[in-house]
Amino acid sequence: MPSGWVHLDWVLVVVVAWLLIGVAGVMALRRLRLIATVLFPLSALCSLVLLVVAFNAALGTPEVAVLPIGLPQLPFHLRLDGLSAFFLLLIGGVSTGVSAFAAGYFRKGEGTPPGLICLEYHVFLASIAMVVMADDAYVFMVIWETMALSSFFLVMANHRIPEIRNAAYLYMLVAHIGALGILLCFGLLQANTGDYTFANMRAQHLSPFWGSVAFVLAVFGFGAKAGLLPLHAWLPEAHPAAPSPFSALMSGVMLKIALYGILRVSFDLLQTRIWWWGVLLMGLGLATALFGVVFSTVQVEMKRLLAYSSIENIGLMCAGFGLALLFSAYGMTGPAALALTASLYHALSHGVFKSLLFCSTGAVMHATGERSLGKLGGLIRYMPWVAWPTLVGVLACAGLPPFGGFVAEWLLLQSFLFTTGLPSSSLDMLVPVMAALIALIAALSGYTMVKYFGVIFLGQPREEKLTRAHDAGFWERVGMLWLAAGCVVLGLLPNQVIALIRPVTRLLVSDALPQSLTTADWLLVPVNAERASYAPVIFLLGVLASFALAYFLVRRFYHGRTRRAPPWDCGYPWQTPACRTPRRVLANRFARYSSRCFA
Repeated sequence: MPSGWVHLDWVLVVVVAWLLIGVAGVMALRRLRLIATVLFPLSALCSLVLLVVAFNAALGTPEVAVLPIGLPQLPFHLRLDGLSAFFLLLIGGVSTGVSAFAAGYFRKGEGTPPGLICLEYHVFLASIAMVVMADDAYVFMVIWETMALSSFFLVMANHRIPEIRNAAYLYMLVAHIGALGILLCFGLLQANTGDYTFANMRAQHLSPFWGSVAFVLAVFGFGAKAGLLPLHAWLPEAHPAAPSPFSALMSGVMLKIALYGILRVSFDLLQTRIWWWGVLLMGLGLATALFGVVFSTVQVEMKRLLAYSSIENIGLMCAGFGLALLFSAYGMTGPAALALTASLYHALSHGVFKSLLFCSTGAVMHATGERSLGKLGGLIRYMPWVAWPTLVGVLACAGLPPFGGFVAEWLLLQSFLFTTGLPSSSLDMLVPVMAALIALIAALSGYTMVKYFGVIFLGQPREEKLTRAHDAGFWERVGMLWLAAGCVVLGLLPNQVIALIRPVTRLLVSDALPQSLTTADWLLVPVNAERASYAPVIFLLGVLASFALAYFLVRRFYHGRTRRAPPWDCGYPWQTPACRTPRRVLANRFARYSSRCFA
C-alpha cells in the first residue's frame, strides 16, 4: 500500500470504484456484452481487493475518519474496527464469486435493462460495505435506506410479472417497518444528548428499563431485515423473485448485515447487559430456525427451499448470539467468546455455501427453464460443472465434514453443551434442551439438502427437454468454483479463521478463544485439551483413502460382472420418471391390459 494510506482509505477506494462501475453500466445501458464481459469481472476484481484489505484490517487497530459530505454540521463518521473488518471480509469474499457468476448469468429480455441492473447491483454493494463502517446514527440510516432501496429495485428486476412486484412491495414494507425500530433505538441510545455518534452512545449508561427497550427495538428493527419470526414473510417471497446473483447476495450478505446491527447495538453500544436478553434472543432464534427448516423440507420450488433454509441458518446464528449475551451478562467471558466465535464462523460459512447454492440454482433455471423440483432430475449428466460445486455447497449446508458448515455447527453445539456454572438452575437445564433442538434442526437440514441435490441432479430426467440442458458458461463456472473453494478453505483451516474472529470477540465480550488451546496447526481444540478436538485435514485424508479403496475394490473384483436390466416398474409399465400419471388412470390401463392377457 502507498505510504500514509490506511485500510479504511482502501475500502473507500473500492466503494467509489463500485459506484463508477454502476455509472458506466448506465452509460452502456443495453450493451449486454460490454457489461457482462468487462464491468462485472471488474467488479469481482474490486471485491477481491476488498477481501485482501479486510483480511489485513481484521488483525490491525481501529481506524476512524470523518468525511465532509452530508448535511451541514452532520458529516459522515466512519470507523473500521475488528467487527467491521470481519463483515467486510464476508462481503468481499462472497461478492467476488457472485460478481464473477453474474458476468455469465444475465441475459437480454429479463425486464430491467442490463445497465440499470448493473447500477442497482453496485449501489447495493457499496451501501452494504459502507453500513458496517458507519460510526453515527445519521450516516447509518442514510446508507441503510440506500441499501433497502437498491435491493428493492433488484428484487423487482423482472417487474412485468405481478407476483414479482408484489414480493418487492412486501419486502419494502417490512424493511421500512424495521427501519422505524432502528431509528427509535438510536434515539434512545443517544440519551437526550443530541449527539448521535456511536462514540457518544458508548459513553451513555442507560437504566435497565431503557436499555431493555433499546435492545428490543434493535432486535425488532434488525430482525425484520434478517428474517426473524414473525417478520420473516418477505424472505421466501423476495428470494425467488430476484435474479439469482442478487438472491445469493441477499442470503449470503444482506441478512448478515442485519445480524451485524444486532451485534453492534447489543455488545458495543449498550453498556448494560441483562440475562433475559440472551434468553429472548435464543428463544427467538431457535423458533425461527425450527420454523425455517420444517418449511424447507416440504418446498417443491428450488429458490423457495433455499430461502427457508436461510431463515433456519439465521435463526441458529441468533441463538448463538443470544447464548453469548447470556454468558456475558453473568461475566462468563470465556463461554461467551466460544458462542460468539461459533456464530460468526457460521455467518461466514453460510454466506459462502448459500451463495453457491443460489448461483447453481440460477444456472439450472437458465439451462432448463424450470424451477420446480418435480420437473427436474438427472442433470449431473448434462451439467457436471454445476453439479459438482453444488455438491460441495450441499455438504457444507448439511453440516458435514470437512467443510465449513460442520466446523460452525460443531462449535455451536460445544458452546451449548460444554458450558456449566450458570447462576440459575433453570438456565442450566434450558441450555442442554436447546442443544438437543439444534441437533434436530441440523438433522432436518441434512435431509433437505439430500432432497435438493438428489432430486435435481440424480436419477432420470423427468422431462424430455432436460436432455438438452447446457452446462454453465465460463464466468458462471469461475464464480461457483470460487465459492466452492471457500467452503473447502473454511473447513480445512478452522484455526486460521478463528484467528480472524478473535479481535471481534475481544472487542465485544473482552475475551477470545486462547491460542494456547490449539495444540497443532491442523488440530482444532476450542474448549480444552481434555475435550473433543477436530483434525479436518486428517479427516479429509481418511475420506479420500476410503473412496480410493472402494474404487479399487470395485474395479478389481466387480468390474465387468455387472448385469444391467430395466428397473422394476411396480406393476405400472406406463410410468415415467416424473410419476405424474394418476393412479386411477394407471389402474384402468392395467385392468384393460390384464383383460386382454387372460381373454
